Amino acid sequence: MKALCVQTPHHIVIEERPMPVIALPTEVLIKVKAGGICGSDVHIYHGSSSVATYPRVIGHEIAGEIVEMGKEVNNFSVGDHVIMDPVISCGQCYQCRIGRRNVCSKLQVRSVHVDGGYQEYIVMPRENIYHIPENLSWEEAIMIEPFTIAAQVCSRAEITKHDTVFIMGAGPVGLSILKMVKLYDATCFISDVMPYKLGYAKQYGADEIINAKEVDVREKILALTENNGATVVIDAACTSKSFEQALSYVCAAGRVITLGFGKEPSAISQLSITAREIDVRGSRLHNNKFPTVIEYFTSGKLEVKDMISHRFPFTQIDEALRLIENPSNENGKVVLMF
Repeated sequence: MKALCVQTPHHIVIEERPMPVIALPTEVLIKVKAGGICGSDVHIYHGSSSVATYPRVIGHEIAGEIVEMGKEVNNFSVGDHVIMDPVISCGQCYQCRIGRRNVCSKLQVRSVHVDGGYQEYIVMPRENIYHIPENLSWEEAIMIEPFTIAAQVCSRAEITKHDTVFIMGAGPVGLSILKMVKLYDATCFISDVMPYKLGYAKQYGADEIINAKEVDVREKILALTENNGATVVIDAACTSKSFEQALSYVCAAGRVITLGFGKEPSAISQLSITAREIDVRGSRLHNNKFPTVIEYFTSGKLEVKDMISHRFPFTQIDEALRLIENPSNENGKVVLMF
């Protein structure tokens, strides 16, 4: 079978590998049908991920069909459509015991620490897959995983309909969070420097779009909030500067949610947090959010077809990456078809 492997930064190859084999009675063999390209996959390709190891088969937004099952798998059937949960946790450490498996002390993530799903077949433990409806297209199905990230962000932010949420960055993650925030009926502003991304944001229900190149963002946020600031600021831009800026946009007693993995320090004073009792919370991966998000997809509460802009055969990974890397290209979610 073929697999897409980043052997070293900037060097991705199509490898021929043996077919994976079920080794445990609780495992299933999945024929991969589609995989979304996430920003973290691109970071691994560029060598800018602070956590990935090489060589690595990337891809964690993966949907496929079960073709074989271990003897103890009784809650699935051959032919079932499934989505892959990339989070691997130990179930025994303090974090797992208190229900925070996404920050397990021995956490591994498929496509980052162990091989992911950009391969024609993959073996998965039954506890890391979920049923998806057969009437959901493979392209739509791969969007479930990004929306688990958005659901985790909203959970960490404790969003309610009374909140005014400001999202910094209208890339695929920021736009997914926007759609999730609007399910809470919260007011939501979003910023970016690319007009086409802000156009998507307006289409997806943003109450205000802010071009950070054209206006003073802090002044705009204060003007929109009666000089108070946003109750929740979500940093989906993920730079050292955006983290600093987030604290100037949030109101007293507000919450700042970070998603970035950058190692570069940010210049933040204790005063900016303590004096106004700001909650600064990280949000990583997801914590058992697949069932909720799948229900949103199944019920029609979340519509994602409009977020998918390009589809490539998986063997055209180079072309797909070039599309994403060129800032002059207008693209949404890019999907690899297997």
